[in-house]
Amino acid sequence: MKLSSIFRLTLILVTFSISCTHPPEPTSTKVSFPDLSGPYLGQQLPDTLPVLFAPGVVSTGMFTRDVAISPDGKEVYFCVAIGNYTYSTILYTREVDGKWLAPEIVPFSGGPGIMDFEPALSADGSKLFFLSNRPDGDEPVGDQDIWVVERTGDGWGVPRNLGEPVNTDGGEFFPSLTQEGTLYFTRNAKGSGLNQIYRSRWAEGAFQEPELLPEHVNCGTNRFNAFVSPDESYMIVPAAGMADAFDGVDYYIVFRDHDDQWSEPVNMGAQVNQDNARGWSPYVSPDGNHFFFMATRTNEIEAADWNYAYLKQLNNSPGNGYADIYWMDAGFIRRLKDKVLPEN
Repeated sequence: MKLSSIFRLTLILVTFSISCTHPPEPTSTKVSFPDLSGPYLGQQLPDTLPVLFAPGVVSTGMFTRDVAISPDGKEVYFCVAIGNYTYSTILYTREVDGKWLAPEIVPFSGGPGIMDFEPALSADGSKLFFLSNRPDGDEPVGDQDIWVVERTGDGWGVPRNLGEPVNTDGGEFFPSLTQEGTLYFTRNAKGSGLNQIYRSRWAEGAFQEPELLPEHVNCGTNRFNAFVSPDESYMIVPAAGMADAFDGVDYYIVFRDHDDQWSEPVNMGAQVNQDNARGWSPYVSPDGNHFFFMATRTNEIEAADWNYAYLKQLNNSPGNGYADIYWMDAGFIRRLKDKVLPEN
């Protein structure tokens, strides 16, 4: 056989072999979800020491913060951010027929590149307020406003911008609501990094002109993301620049009396605030029994584990220095109030 004929035959056989070879199967991204049942995703209830909330399900090693729980306890919302908030969204898990489903992105998400964060449910669970930088009318992507979405049967409707007088051309974020519908939120002026806490009363079917809260609430050199209790008796304020802070941003609590006066801010203590463990996302469960908070804590590494394999494991686990969600018994809040406002 001539060399040219041999070459043609070889080429045909190679081509046939390639065409009959199946491409490699893509790596599956499906992760098995544990069988969880019972309140709070079936987690053991915490005591006076904070522990990770739902490790491997909610606290996974991703940058995770913000909690909102439905009044019946059957829905849990939380947030993750990837790439310095490049991809930021609200996730939720719900209990169906006694079993918790794997977390999913909320159906009203703005999609990749849009920040949807900081969910807060109304007292009856019919509305969900949240931060979004999605475009609205002539506003470009990037303007942080508070949005709201209402339930429609078993799902959610189409979100709408809360509009004036709550939203401005500056930034508005971290909504928190009382039982009566008063909205607490944080605002900064356009181009400013100074954050201040406001509240807007609900009256005659609309939110009223927001009022700037006093310096006991707007404490320190800056403050972020305040949570108000449903009965409006206290607020938890992540604040920077406080003299007794453990780190750059600590959790403080201020109490409100019957005359609408706020107490001096009180550091929430070493169990919550730690050196090199900042936090700026507090929440208390609807029943008032459990305190949730975000913290950037880092697990200690033993000398025997000082190797590359363990570093990879730590990077993909909670306690890697990214934000995680912790929870603990909230009884200490009552004890703090008794010290600050003993007559109430």
